[in-house]
Amino acid sequence: MQHELNDFLHYLRVERGVSKNTLSSYERDLKKYVHFLQEASQLQEVKEIARMHIMQYLHHLNDLDRSSATVARTLSSIRSFHQFLVRERLTEHDASLHIETPKKERKLPKVLSLQEVDTLLTIPAKDALSTRNKAMLEMLYATGLRVTELMTLKVSDLHLTMGFVRCLGKGSKERIVPLGKMAQQSVENYLTSARPALVKQKKTENLFVNHHGNPLSRQGFWKILKAVATEVGIQKEITPHTLRHSFATHLLENGADLRAVQEMLGHADISTTQIYTHVSKARLKDIYSSYHPRA
Repeated sequence: MQHELNDFLHYLRVERGVSKNTLSSYERDLKKYVHFLQEASQLQEVKEIARMHIMQYLHHLNDLDRSSATVARTLSSIRSFHQFLVRERLTEHDASLHIETPKKERKLPKVLSLQEVDTLLTIPAKDALSTRNKAMLEMLYATGLRVTELMTLKVSDLHLTMGFVRCLGKGSKERIVPLGKMAQQSVENYLTSARPALVKQKKTENLFVNHHGNPLSRQGFWKILKAVATEVGIQKEITPHTLRHSFATHLLENGADLRAVQEMLGHADISTTQIYTHVSKARLKDIYSSYHPRA
């Protein structure tokens, strides 16, 4: 089974061109699945896998108290794997057919208030690193980019005079996102006064770099965000996605078109974007409860 799994991962990486994060997710899910089939079900070959074996594994995940979102993602990985096995004629039937996907729990994303965003973005640009940090945070809130998209931006992706940035999202899909004046100003300041001091003699196309002049990692950005939030006194738990959620929510609260927000976020399905309308309604209810005299 490991041989077929390696072939599938190679197919995802080479032919489908999925991102490293997506590939890691598939590999993690399917390694656990194959291990279960070999150990618990005592299967030796992929052609032995039947629907009941997949159901046993899903029940096993439920016994481990895995969330419905985790089970749904795992089942999606399993389906893709079995479709590949049939397509490559490694098995005659798709054992994953007609297995119902568990309904995901729709948790409302956490967002920052406008005041909290202002507090976060008032960090002073006093040296090269703080200038970089301010530029990254301004850009993340101004564009709603995913953290991976932000970290892989090239200097050539910036079009500051025209006020937009080009980014490659999931599945290497290109999109153009507007860049506000305050973010433009912070990025220009970083490019002229901070980035040259960090890069020094190194040649790198990445827009944001660490103190050694090398591309900044997702983990590195996460630590920076946590440190800045602590520095300015924001008590709320904050992640890079919190700024993406805040970007979308604040746009919709101020009357932006849902389709336009979908385009800027790079969502393939508008139903993914619609969760932010629920956030807006929930916030309106909170405001009503707080301020209406007869609430």
